Amino acid sequence: MRLTNFSDYSLRVLMFAGTKIDGLSTIDEISQSYGISRNHLMKVVHRLGQLGYLTTVRGRGGGFRLSRDPAQINLGRLIRETEEDLALVECFQQGGTACAIEPACLLKPILGEALAAFLAVLDGYTLADLLKSQAGLKRLLAVA
Repeated sequence: MRLTNFSDYSLRVLMFAGTKIDGLSTIDEISQSYGISRNHLMKVVHRLGQLGYLTTVRGRGGGFRLSRDPAQINLGRLIRETEEDLALVECFQQGGTACAIEPACLLKPILGEALAAFLAVLDGYTLADLLKSQAGLKRLLAVA
């Protein structure tokens, strides 16, 4: 299982915003802290706002903050909402091609079980769990 950069950056944005409890975060801050393209981050922040994870503030001095308590942001749900396609192999895709061995193949249910287990583990964690070492994160990310 490999997550897209979009999901990875979504987690990073939320972690960064979670370290700034009383202030706003900006795309430029996150771009500099992580060395991630500003353009990619703009798309991520926009989508996280649409999904209700972030509240954005426009204008001079604007930015964004978490719109939920970190304990209410479930990692499994976030991944399901930020990954466009969790199809591990072609036969998982909707309208995927017919596989010659599908009637006798046991790979699909095994991979399905593995994917469910992966998501079940993530379902057991929240953003609050990722922020337990908040002091260390702030130091490494140079968060004021």
